[in-house]
This record gives sequence, structure tokens and C-alpha cells, in this order.
Amino acid sequence: MTRGAACSSTFRSNRRRIIATIRTRTNEQIRISPVRLISAEGEQLGVVPIELARDNARELGLDLVEVAPNARPPVCRIMDWGKHQYDEQKRAKEARKRQHVVDVKEVKFRPATDEHDFQVKLNNARRFLEKGKKVKVTVRYRGREMRRPELGSQVLDQVSTALDDLANVETRSNNLEGRQQIMMLAPQ
Repeated sequence: MTRGAACSSTFRSNRRRIIATIRTRTNEQIRISPVRLISAEGEQLGVVPIELARDNARELGLDLVEVAPNARPPVCRIMDWGKHQYDEQKRAKEARKRQHVVDVKEVKFRPATDEHDFQVKLNNARRFLEKGKKVKVTVRYRGREMRRPELGSQVLDQVSTALDDLANVETRSNNLEGRQQIMMLAPQ
């Protein structure tokens, strides 16, 4: 067996152990007795032996689920486990659907960017803003350009004035951050 194979098999076995500890125990998987029992309606039924808790769940046609395994005694609840899992998946799906991801597009300039190149990059930034995306405008310096940071500030000023009908300036660095200056534009 190679060294890499040994490492990956160890990783897999560790992963299984971690997943096993994350899983919620139900019905026969719960072995600790006694447990604090909560009914399907949410009432506390007190501390009872595990066998009695399982019998109560079976009589109602529901499952016994361990909700707080680290508590002493562990807390178990009588519920429909399959329905609970289904509802959790549905809630997670709705949360992902409502989640709004903000795309940030970057447009890079140089202090000596020529007029035509400047207009092309400006049109790209305009297009991104019209689509509702944020735009990160970066001015990069190389070599001797580092001596004249005011040229980059002028470029950022030109961009902000050209796009002031579409965008608001969120943040702007007036001085150098390493070898660049940054400005963030958000659509209005």
C-alpha cells in the first residue's frame, strides 16, 4: 500500500466517524437510559426509562428522536422524523432561494490608459452596472508610475463622474494600497 493510499483511507475512516457523530439518533439507536421525554405537542413528560419512551412513541405511531444528546439526561422528543427531515430540507431550499448573491465585476485601469481603452473599459463597467452588479474599479501602478499616485486618482475621478448617472461610490481609496488604488461602485 502506498503512502497516499494509507492517508486517504485514514481520512475516509475519520470522516465516517465525524459523520456518525453528527447524525441524529432515533428509536433503537438511543441507548442511554433514562431520558428526559418531550411529547409530540411539546409538553415535558419528565425523566423516564428509554424503554417506556420507545413504547410511548410506538403507541402514537411516531419516532423517538434525540434532540439534545449532550444534556444529562439526554432530551428525546416524540415526533414524525421523516416529516421533520422533509420540512428541514424544504426550509433550507427556501432559504437558498431567498439568498441574494451580489456579483462584483472588476475593471482594471492604468494611470496612463489611453482614451479609447478608457472608453471601452468604461462601457464594460456601464454594462455591468445596468445588469445590477457591483463594479470594482482598480488602478494598477508599475515601476515609475508609483511616483505619481495623483494620476490614478484622476482616473478614478473620471470614472466616477462618467458613471454618476448609474452608480454611487461605495468606497474609495485615495492613497495607494500596495501597487493599486481601488474604488467600489454600486448601482443606484
